[in-house]
Amino acid sequence: MQNARGWERRYFMKKTLTTVILTLLILTLAFSTALLTYLHFFASDDRGLSGEWTADLDMTKQAAVTAFSWLQDIEGVAVSPEDMEERMRGLTVQVSLTFEPSAHSEGVFHCDIDPESYEASRQTACEAFATAFRELLAERLRMAGYTGSMDEDAIEALVTETFGMSTEDYLAACGPELLPPLEDLQARYDGSGTYETTEDVLTRRFDDGGAVVTKTETYLRQDVRLILLEETDTGSPAFSSDEYPMIYTLKQSQEQ
Repeated sequence: MQNARGWERRYFMKKTLTTVILTLLILTLAFSTALLTYLHFFASDDRGLSGEWTADLDMTKQAAVTAFSWLQDIEGVAVSPEDMEERMRGLTVQVSLTFEPSAHSEGVFHCDIDPESYEASRQTACEAFATAFRELLAERLRMAGYTGSMDEDAIEALVTETFGMSTEDYLAACGPELLPPLEDLQARYDGSGTYETTEDVLTRRFDDGGAVVTKTETYLRQDVRLILLEETDTGSPAFSSDEYPMIYTLKQSQEQ
């Protein structure tokens, strides 16, 4: 009799333990399913854009073509757009774009041009322009029969004597603007406001305290790259289709 009762007690305890384990497994599975569902339908969109992204605007070709157009007017000397582009290679201005999600597929953003990268590119372009000008001027003097020294310092002294200022100052006063003004770039890219995403479409509403400008773009996320492919609604002349595609890179400290 006692053996029967002991067996019943062990059976009951085993059954209870099995029931508890099965219940825990079911609850764990339900929790995991709910978590995965949330991550897929809600958190994934926020994670897809959140963080700080940076892109480089390449100003090389524009600066090279502008410099070439001005320098080719020096009579009798040869200069090509390719030569000027090689001299000015690597002129980039950085754009920073930050997304801070606040709800499902929406949040706030901030975008701005980095003034330091603009100034560095502008200075590099001006130095390359001045060097090309001195070299072409030296070539023109040789063609005219000038027999004096043709090194850089000598040519610079001739420029200062002729124009009353250095080559850089002369080109700044009389030459073309090699890069777009910083203010123009800021007008095109700087701003903040709210954003939302729907499938592969990003809508940003720039709010500067006055009129709200809406910019709608198709986008593609590839690992640490965010590619803005085109603007689907050109409602503002401040934005040009020439800027696409824009390729942003996620800062590593922000990568999720």
